[in-house]
Amino acid sequence: MTSNDHAINYDAKSPVGFEKHNHAQCVSHALKAAEARCSNEGLRLTPVRRKVLELLLQEHRALGAYAILDLLREAGFGSQPPVAYRALDFLTEHGFAHKIERLNAFVACASPGVNHSPAFMICRLCDAVAEAQSAPSNGTLGEAARATGFQIEKTVVEAEGVCPACSKQAES
Repeated sequence: MTSNDHAINYDAKSPVGFEKHNHAQCVSHALKAAEARCSNEGLRLTPVRRKVLELLLQEHRALGAYAILDLLREAGFGSQPPVAYRALDFLTEHGFAHKIERLNAFVACASPGVNHSPAFMICRLCDAVAEAQSAPSNGTLGEAARATGFQIEKTVVEAEGVCPACSKQAES
């Protein structure tokens, strides 16, 4: 996949999720990349797991487990909570999705398969979520950790505010 094949670019100034892009192509490429990765690594991307990933990719906002379960039911999959939770566990464990603690919901990862420290910008008006790269070891948190001898292994930053679309809408 070339850099032009996918909308993901952590070097971009705009977080993934707020910028304009060909969303159908974005979803298609992400699903193909997930399928290829699972095949290469011997992971089972079952039909339910694939559908949950597709549902998360179709939105640039977080979806709760019960919203996912409702969408799975509409698509003809199981209607018991363990169905959604098992799929979400697989997707988060293997880096295809992230849990947004603030919303108790999930989003597709903007860069699956890449070791990174995500930072999420969450719109308080529409629940849109954009993912960007953070560098905790370079900032104040990293300085505090070094001062105490603590080694940071994983961080997740969640910021709440207003996305560009809602901001423009409010100005109108």
